This record gives sequence, structure tokens and C-alpha cells, in this order.
Amino acid sequence: MEENNNVTKSKNFIYELIDKDIESNRWDGKTICTRFPPEPNGYLHIGHAKSICLNYGIARDFMGRFNLRFDDTNPSKEEQEYVDSIIEDVRWLGGDFEDRVFFGSDYFEKMYGWALELIKKGKAYVDDQTADEIRQTRGTLTEPGKESPYRNRSVEENLNLFERMRNGEFANGTKTLRAKIDMTSPNINLRDPIMYRIVHEVHHRQGNKWCIYPTYDWAHGLEDSIEGITHSICTLEFENHRPLYDWFLDELGIHHPQQIEFARLNLNYTVMSKRKLLQLVKENYVDGWDDPRMPTVCGIRRRGYTPQAIQNFAEIIGVAKRDALTDIALLEYAIRDDLNKHAQRAMAVLRPLKVVITNYPDTVEELDAINNPEDTAMGSREIPFGKEILIEQTDFMENPPKGYHRLIPGGEVRLRYAYIIKCEEVIKNDKGEVVELRCTFDPETKSGSGTSTKKVKGTIHWVSAKHAVGAEVRLYDRLFTVENPGAEENWLDLINKNSLEIISSALIEPFLKNSKPGERYQFERHGYFCVDTKYTTNEKLVFNRTVTLKDGWAKK
Repeated sequence: MEENNNVTKSKNFIYELIDKDIESNRWDGKTICTRFPPEPNGYLHIGHAKSICLNYGIARDFMGRFNLRFDDTNPSKEEQEYVDSIIEDVRWLGGDFEDRVFFGSDYFEKMYGWALELIKKGKAYVDDQTADEIRQTRGTLTEPGKESPYRNRSVEENLNLFERMRNGEFANGTKTLRAKIDMTSPNINLRDPIMYRIVHEVHHRQGNKWCIYPTYDWAHGLEDSIEGITHSICTLEFENHRPLYDWFLDELGIHHPQQIEFARLNLNYTVMSKRKLLQLVKENYVDGWDDPRMPTVCGIRRRGYTPQAIQNFAEIIGVAKRDALTDIALLEYAIRDDLNKHAQRAMAVLRPLKVVITNYPDTVEELDAINNPEDTAMGSREIPFGKEILIEQTDFMENPPKGYHRLIPGGEVRLRYAYIIKCEEVIKNDKGEVVELRCTFDPETKSGSGTSTKKVKGTIHWVSAKHAVGAEVRLYDRLFTVENPGAEENWLDLINKNSLEIISSALIEPFLKNSKPGERYQFERHGYFCVDTKYTTNEKLVFNRTVTLKDGWAKK
């Protein structure tokens, strides 16, 4: 893996620790190796994206290796669908694991052998207590736990029972294998933690080969060790588990990676719990895992977010040691900043109002429009202009407030890339609603011609009525109405009922009719939009608003 010279190494505490490890030759010259270890029991969300960016970024910047490893140790919740989606998401985010896709379940035989070693050393035993009994005797933060009545079984009996557990002789929940550490330890995780439990379920990868499954605490360090991981980067909730991670590896005397914890990503107006996200999907509060309002990677991809923007966001928020609530406006800033540089401009009218330019000839004129002022290499395009155009309904007011610089009766405004027009007449229907404007244009004010010094304060966008293409536009807002919905007991009642507005009669520039799913544009004055990958067909164009042109949430 070559070092990415376009990326400046973040001087966060993890990078500083790795610098010291390299300086002291802690790993005897071994290549720095990190991993992303998801459980295949759901779709990845943006919190996972931060972890992917961090772990892959370390491997990239220190010219090391980055592994994708599935911690598939719970057959009752895991599916191949999740495996496939995670691989797709990690690749899309730019996490280059090359051909290194690993599965914890492929190490089960080796883990079983190590469990036998601990039993033989008198460091593990089979417990007949139920899960409730184990929980009740575990103690509290201020009271020690109580030893199991089965804690002092002989090595021979434990070996026999553990083998019979593997052979499927016992029912779920009747026996566990526990490490024998210290029931009085101030760290509850060291009070004889469970290493194996009985689970008679079909595994998505191993089938019926196993009916005992390792817990995360037992499997995590062993998987890291097998793969030669040097730095096992975890979120803060695993900090109190690190002594157990170390204990298992030290007792076995095998390669011992360094576990380092950092603060997970928490976004405001969002829930990140897999359980809550699953509930939103199953109870139809959202349109599946890839709903653009969801914080899932597939959701933000469908919404139009770019991998580079996510990487930039991860760089902006940095790596911390304390949990905090991150303002989603920072994420939206990173999206805007990236799309501003790369998205082609276009004009779209979401709520059309007809304008007839009475003194314009019955011909079509092709006007020149810049594709992206941030990148001249993107060139320009021609847009048709004629006697009848469409503007936004909100770009005309009969009785405007002070500071309104768009079209008013008798007022003038510039049409983007075109001419200055003046409103001469307002046509209304029987209900008194404005349905048409009659305007005149000044032929000397063509945009870019330099033949007129006439100036007006307002510029509005438009599309040619004859050439415009119909489209559906979906406007997305925050899914929740409060900053930290996950902390509220009634969190489902806090869903923003206006988080999606579907406009079925939008009209767009004609060149957009050939847009492909996933392509991104800036609709001038409206925001950044992406062609929807789910509902766009050959007969119907659907655009999702990725993000507005500026953060308007604070004004609401």
C-alpha cells in the first residue's frame, strides 16, 4: 500500500501513539495493520464510516495493511445480505482492503483449541448456571460478585463437558464456558466473563458445524492476533473491556495487539442505534435501510453524499477521547464543500409559474451557461430560450415585503444567463390566484454581451416552457425534531412529519433528461441534488435533494 501524499496525517492521539511505537520498534519492524470488524447483523451507518476512515487512514498513512473482518459470532442475527452490503459500503467509502476479507467464524477451530488451553491451565470452567443466575451473582460496582458453585470443577470434568457442549448434547442456555479470573475485581468485565454459549442455530457461513459460539470479548483479541493486527482501534465503550482483551492474550502467550479507544460519532437530530434503525425500517417510518433520511451508508449514498465528503467530514471532526454530540451542520458543510467543486450546475423550477415575454419573437435562442464556475474545465452548455418560460412561484409577489428583489408588478429582474425582463401584466384565475405573467424583455441586456450598463438587484432562474423536462423532486429534512432523539423514551413521537416533501411537477433543463442514477447536480438557488437510484426509471426522473445551498435549520 502506497502512502497517500495528498492526505495530511492527522495529529491526533492515535497517530502520536503509533509514531512512538514505530520509533521504539515495538513491533519489530512489522507492518502497521488495522482492521474494521463489523458484525453482519445490520447495515453500516455514518458512525461506522468514521471508524472505516480512521482505520483505513492509519493503514494508508503509515504504509500498512487494512483488513475487513466480519465478527460473525451470533448466528441468530446475521445474514449474507448484511455481509454483501458491508463489503459494498466499505469499498464505496474508499476503504481499500484489497483481497483481505476475513470472517471470525473461520477461526472457530483455532479459538476452540485456545479455550482448551485455558481449561487445561485451570483458567476456564464450564458453568451450569442460567444467564439470570450469572447476572445476579456478578455483583455491582460497589459489591463483589459471588463465585459459581461450579467454578472449581476439575480440569478433566471441564474438558469433558466442553467437548459435549461442542457435540450438541446440551440445550441452549444450559451451560457456558467462563474464564476463571477474579469475582472480586473492581472491573466487572473480569468477574469470570463468559467465553462460549450454546446456540443451536444455522450459521450463515458455517451451517450446522457449530453449536457453541464465542462471545465478542473472547473472540475479538484472538481474531486480531491471528491477523497480525498491530493497533486494534475501538470505540470508548470497550475501554473497560481492554483489561480482559489483554488478559486473554497474555494467558495464551500469543501476538498481542494494542487496543486503543476513541469517541464514537454521535450526530444530532439522528439516531445511531442499530436497534432503533431497525425499528424505523420494520415499522415503516422510513422507506427501507437506504432511505435518504437514514444515517446508513446506503442511505447517504442514495441521497447523493460523496465518499470524499465523508472522508473530509471525518477529518474535520477529528479523533477524540470523550463522547460528544456532533452538529450535523458540519457534515452538511463537508457535503456542500465537495459538491460545490464537482457538481454541474443546472436550472430547475420546482413550482412553476408561466411567463409570456410578449415582445420576444416566436423563435428559440440558444444561450451559453457555465457548467461550474469553480472548475472552468467543465466548460459550458447551451440552454434554449423562447417566448414562454417558467419561473418559481415564489419569485413573484404582488405585495412584496421590504428587501424583496425579485419580480413584482412593474418591476424588473434579470433572468439567469439571459435578459432583463419587466412585469407588465398579472393574469389570475377565477380564484384570484396568479397563473401567468406578461412581461417584456430588453434585447440590449443579454447576459455577458457587455452592450448594456443597465442593472437590477435581482436574478432569478427559469426554464423554457417548450423544452423543459418533467421530473419528481424529493426534498429531505432532518428526520427528528430534537437534537438528541435517542436519549428520549418517546423517540418515535419526535419524528419530523415534514422530513420528506415530494414535488411531482418539477420542470428541469432539457439536457438533464439523459441523467443517470447517482449523478449529482446543483440546481441553482435550490441546492444539490442526486438522481435517485431506487425510483428513477426510463420513463421517470426522480431527484433527491442532497443538501441545501446553505444551512437554514437554525432559522427554523
